[in-house]
Amino acid sequence: MTDQRENHDDTTPQPGSAEQPWMTRGVGGIGSASFLADVGHEIPTALLASLVTTTLGAPASALGLIEGISDGLAGAGRFLGGPLADDPHRRRRLAVGGYTATAVLSSLIGTAGNVVTVGLLRGGAWAARGLRVPARNALLADVVPATAYGRAYGFERTMDNLGAIAGPLLALGLVAMFSVRTAILLSVIPGLLAAVAIIYAIRQVRLPAAREHRSIRIRIRPVLHGQLGRLMAAFAVFEVGNLAATLLILRATDLLTPDHGINTATQIALALYTAYNIAATAVSFPAGRLSDRLGTRGPVIVVAAGVATFLVSYVLFAVTGPVIVLLAVAFITAGIGIGCAETAEHAAVAALAPEHLRGSAFGLLATVQAAGNVIASTVAGLLYTIASPAIAFTFVAACMASALAGLAWAAKPLATNDLD
Repeated sequence: MTDQRENHDDTTPQPGSAEQPWMTRGVGGIGSASFLADVGHEIPTALLASLVTTTLGAPASALGLIEGISDGLAGAGRFLGGPLADDPHRRRRLAVGGYTATAVLSSLIGTAGNVVTVGLLRGGAWAARGLRVPARNALLADVVPATAYGRAYGFERTMDNLGAIAGPLLALGLVAMFSVRTAILLSVIPGLLAAVAIIYAIRQVRLPAAREHRSIRIRIRPVLHGQLGRLMAAFAVFEVGNLAATLLILRATDLLTPDHGINTATQIALALYTAYNIAATAVSFPAGRLSDRLGTRGPVIVVAAGVATFLVSYVLFAVTGPVIVLLAVAFITAGIGIGCAETAEHAAVAALAPEHLRGSAFGLLATVQAAGNVIASTVAGLLYTIASPAIAFTFVAACMASALAGLAWAAKPLATNDLD
């Protein structure tokens, strides 16, 4: 019998085999696209402050405005990209277009002669980046068996995090050889290679035999129905406590400055942030593998483990003094937390969302993540400034405790519907 759903790529064996492989050509292509895309847009991101404030002579407030507007456009793009990605044919065009536009617009920042042009290009690049996210995540579910969602999304997160580490390092090397503007222009190369990689991944997926036209509609209520709705509510609480890493760096710098001076304190804080990124990279795939092995409730258990490590991290940030070892533990546990949580959130949505709403589900998840991050950083930043750092981190720790309660509430129905 012919399966009317989308088939996985050609390396997937027929049903009845002992185990379907998860590392297919499609998964490898999407992982490569995530790595190359992150390398590409992290180069202009790392050099944006220098371009805006030093080369163009604009104040730091201009940089903040550009980044704030760009993040808002990225969030809007993720929300609108969800309904667009519900259609299997449309999600392919959206992914290719999103990767290509992000690469081209980001690299053109190197030609900008004024801050307004920088803002327009950055905003356009980030809107395209947001639009492609639901399409990429839905495509990944197309090219892997349901029993391996955790490993597939763990692999993609690992490659994404590796790109976030490699991008700034490459930016340093390019600036040493060329200029800031030239380095930003050269970022188009890995960005376009990412588009090539996503095209390769798409070609591994057979389209449905009969094309079913799906209208573009924003579907929120159907996505929030039942088990997935409960999980989204718990994810929202978690994201409201998911601080931007810049506040972790600030906390470490403030604590270490009295004993070490501002320059040394900054260097130590950046080294600790590197450890955070390494921890997130190292744990993403093992977290996904564990999610698969634990069965239906695996994604929820792994998210809960990530939330619990965040709770430990934030408590340490709230109570610790200028002790480098304790700060290192706080950064590393936060890295472990984000590696577990992001991987398992995606695996849970892939497992529970109906295929025809998969794009909308990933779009809603991405919107929840973006909006929650804005709220977390805004509220915690205000508390950090007008009250105290300890109160700010106590607030986000309380969010993590609430998220754990929400996950416990959401997990129970999952036991009745084993997907393995």
